[in-house]
Order: sequence, then structure tokens, then C-alpha cells
Amino acid sequence: MYKVFVNNTPIILSTKKGIEDYETIHIKEVDFPKIIRNILRKENEGIEVKYHFYHKIEDKLLEHLYAKLPVVVAAGGKAYNAEKEILFIKRNGKWDLPKGKVEKKEHLETAAIREVEEETGVTGLEITKFLYKTFHVFKRNGEFRLKVTYWFEMITEFDGELVPQKNEGITKVKWKNRKKAKKALTNSYANIKKLFSHDYLS
Repeated sequence: MYKVFVNNTPIILSTKKGIEDYETIHIKEVDFPKIIRNILRKENEGIEVKYHFYHKIEDKLLEHLYAKLPVVVAAGGKAYNAEKEILFIKRNGKWDLPKGKVEKKEHLETAAIREVEEETGVTGLEITKFLYKTFHVFKRNGEFRLKVTYWFEMITEFDGELVPQKNEGITKVKWKNRKKAKKALTNSYANIKKLFSHDYLS
């Protein structure tokens, strides 16, 4: 099962033929831009909508999804310092984790470290494991696109100055302990919250 977020509204992708309370559509028949516009319109009206795309073969779910919209591949990091604090950035008034577009022929791990360094000023990063892949829809130059972000857990001994990448719209960079991280996640994005365990958030 996968979730594709349009703002904070998840679209479910699965091999099930139906999910209760969801409008189910075979993924081959999906008019994705039309559905996105409907979700955004309903969100503005304060109405919740639930969509479920299905295909009996799991691999075909992503294959058809990637054919529906232009795909942008990104990579990012959930970085910890020596005090086990997590590195957050603030952009567009919301707390986020650093990430960015993968360059042509660039390895995902290399891109993830580069983006965290560029957006925060933190150096000495080391990847400890792959975490998760998230999907969300955004609009650029009047066109809807699908961002697929590969997230990695990282550690660093860095204790220097944090430098927000202002030309990317980042206004703050902060190390946050568990209490402050939980608070930040109340003003974040649904696909970022997926990178934190239920126990962490409870």
C-alpha cells in the first residue's frame, strides 16, 4: 500500500478492490489532474474526500502512477546530532525536514547528504539507514507534478552554526529534542509525520 498526499489529503494506492468509505478507481482509468483539482477544491470548502486507486499487481501501482504526472525525484534526511536531537527546517511557515531534487546521475545517498548540507549548513553527515519513500503532489509552472522523496536517517557530530538556505525559502534551522519535535510536527506535513513512529508522537 502507498499514500500519495495532495496537501494533507492522502490518496490510497493498494491491491484491494475496495476500501470502505473511499471512492475506488482502477489506477489505469484515473484522471489524476482532475482528481487533484477536486481534492483542492473540496479542501477549500472544508470537505473531506477519500480516493483509493487499485491494481491487482502491486508493481503496476507505481508504474501507472508515474505515467500519470511528471515525476521529480528528491532525497532528504532525518538527521540526529550527538544529543539525539533532530534537524528541522522552517519553510513556507511550516516545519519540515531538509530535502531536495536529485541531480542527473547522482546517487540518492549523495543527494540526500548534499541537500541537508546546503539547506542547513550542517556537515559531517553519515547515513545510517534508508527510512521511507514518500509521495506528494505539487504545482510548478501551472502543472501538477509528483514528488517522490527518498528519506535517510543520518547522524553527525556537528555542533557549529546552523545556516538556513534563504534562497530556497528556508527561514529557520533548528535542532529539536523530542518535546520540541513533537510540537513542530503539529505544524508540519502529513508525509513528514510518517517518518516518525507512533510511539514518538504519542
